[in-house]
Amino acid sequence: PLGFFAARAARKEGRRSRQQKKEQPLPRRRPLMSKPVDDVYLTWLYRRPCYPLEQALAMLKSFQELDFTHPRQFVYINVFLDMALQKKKKVDPFSSSVTLPHRFTDEVNKVLVFTENEQEAEVAREHGAAIVGGVELIKWILEDEIQADFYVAVPAIMPKLIPLRNKLRRKYPTTRRNSLGTDIPKMLQFFRECHEYAVQDENIIKTRIARLDMPTEHIIANLKTIIHDICTFKPSNLDPIVRRLVIRSSTSEGLLLDLDGILPQVEKAEEKEEENAADEDQQKPVQESVST
Repeated sequence: PLGFFAARAARKEGRRSRQQKKEQPLPRRRPLMSKPVDDVYLTWLYRRPCYPLEQALAMLKSFQELDFTHPRQFVYINVFLDMALQKKKKVDPFSSSVTLPHRFTDEVNKVLVFTENEQEAEVAREHGAAIVGGVELIKWILEDEIQADFYVAVPAIMPKLIPLRNKLRRKYPTTRRNSLGTDIPKMLQFFRECHEYAVQDENIIKTRIARLDMPTEHIIANLKTIIHDICTFKPSNLDPIVRRLVIRSSTSEGLLLDLDGILPQVEKAEEKEEENAADEDQQKPVQESVST
């Protein structure tokens, strides 16, 4: 019995000591300093520098020259997203494809075209389709014997493609993704040359956007095209979906970017709409007086 009570007292003492440890406040960390005064410093003591886009690109180009790395290396961005919507809802992880104003690779995407019309099939082959066919392709796709980067289709064959819905998932032809339609040359031109990106780990997009030896204005144009496309996945009346943006090259460190001038100018657009509405209100009485 004495051993039982001793063990019970020891357990109580252990719980009490754990509670006391929890209640003890964490040691205060030194406040972040704005700028280091030496070449060697503890990075966690300082705020991460934030650079304008043009300055960051100039730095990446200078890193390449100083390090004697390959001048045609890729430029990448990491986009950290705020996926929150109203009422505790979130934006679902998404993927998208865009046409960049300045292509940075000669790679062409492999596109499969679904059609049972021989004339349409011939048009698809002439415009660069990698694979063209009808329902006979379904079995081979389900068994992974045939794979493509993108799948497009004409409306007439869609009822027969339902068995592929779960297999292809986001690559299943739809009008929303512009992969379902009658203009086969237009669809092929877009999907053969488009740039695809996707959300990873629920709120991060990592994608390449250019080559480092491209003119700065071309890299900026490509970056803004992708960022503006990303911003369409969240209503503009909520907080911007892009929370942080980091740019780097294949061999460099990542540089945090200042978002001013990169995100779409939503507020200015709204102000213009209000101004236009006000102008219309002022013009209405004049028009009425003229008509009378």
